Amino acid sequence: MDRIRIALVGVGKIARDQHLPALAADSGFELVAAVSRHGPVQDIPTFSDIASMIAGTAGENALDAVSLCTPPSGRHALACAAIEAGLHVMLEKPPGATVSEVIDLQTRARARGVTLFASWHSREAAGVAPARSWLRESRIKSVSVAWKEDIRVWHPGQHWILEPGGLGVFDPGINALSIATAVLPRPFFLTSAVLHVPENRQSPIQAELDFVDTAGVPVTAAFDFLQTGPQSWDIEVDTDGGALRLSHGGSKLWIDGALVHEQPEAEYPGLYARFAELIAAGESDVDVTPLRHVADAFLLGRRVVAPAFVE
Repeated sequence: MDRIRIALVGVGKIARDQHLPALAADSGFELVAAVSRHGPVQDIPTFSDIASMIAGTAGENALDAVSLCTPPSGRHALACAAIEAGLHVMLEKPPGATVSEVIDLQTRARARGVTLFASWHSREAAGVAPARSWLRESRIKSVSVAWKEDIRVWHPGQHWILEPGGLGVFDPGINALSIATAVLPRPFFLTSAVLHVPENRQSPIQAELDFVDTAGVPVTAAFDFLQTGPQSWDIEVDTDGGALRLSHGGSKLWIDGALVHEQPEAEYPGLYARFAELIAAGESDVDVTPLRHVADAFLLGRRVVAPAFVE
């Protein structure tokens, strides 16, 4: 199969830290263009908007696909333009500003006959697949999630995250939800939430969530964007066969305190390998479950005014 000619749209921190290295190491893709407001990208044509990029890459060596790495607000229009141009589309998480937007993109991609991939990079963490297999054989008693990181370290200067549509602490928290929905054997539903919103911002900076699964098993989550010192990206599951723990964002799997699975981080290479598989098969992969849980939290959550956040 010929290499997939791909463009990167939105070249910010996540694109430079993860997408560019993953594409450079993947022989199945050729990065041929970019859309960026921050100047040229490597040695490829860089455009100021997606319309000019589509027009500027037409002809014999036209694009095959785009990877959208922009903030979720405004991404729907970009994805629509790409789909209309007949391009396969990969969406960085979260896949859109609303669930309805993503469902619309799914309908458009199906009608146009192109692949749409709503990617969840944390599901590619090394411990996720073995954790899912182990939990199938266990009776789960409770689940506890602690996802706590420092916004000043991981999102410096990214003020949009605490604005409407930016998700606030759910920007990292949705990674935990993407793992939980992948490894737990039954669906779970929100019963209550508390959202701490800084008095000078619009999205929560901390959140406590209570869920229950379809068998009545409690699932709790604590998300914190103000964590200093050691950072926490952990999911703990108490079962009749022992305690399972996914740590370091899912890259390490522990059973009863013993490390049983660990591999170097390879989340984004895994995403692009999956994207290539979907394109080859003529299929899409659009799971909005993690985003739906976030939407439920905004619907059901009790808002508490928190101190002003100043970076």
